[in-house]
Amino acid sequence: MADITDIKAILYTEKTIELQENGVIVVQTSPRMTKNGLKEVFKEYFGVTPSKVNSLRQDGKVKRFRGKIGKRADFKKFYVTLPEGAAIANLSA
Repeated sequence: MADITDIKAILYTEKTIELQENGVIVVQTSPRMTKNGLKEVFKEYFGVTPSKVNSLRQDGKVKRFRGKIGKRADFKKFYVTLPEGAAIANLSA
């Protein structure tokens, strides 16, 4: 069962802010989140049933710090399309 705690962040970049104007919200989640799980979370916590959900899996970058190699965490990113006229309150950059 997906939970609201699996959502790490709502992304705010130039691209995502432009998408928000068209009713698309970009959400970063843990890798275990599924499309159906995200739909349930949006319906339960935000009161909106998404009309479409697209997902992609992003591998963490390999970084060096003081000569040691490390890796950032993997995550999933979802593009959530809201129905026409629907909005989530207090969602702004």
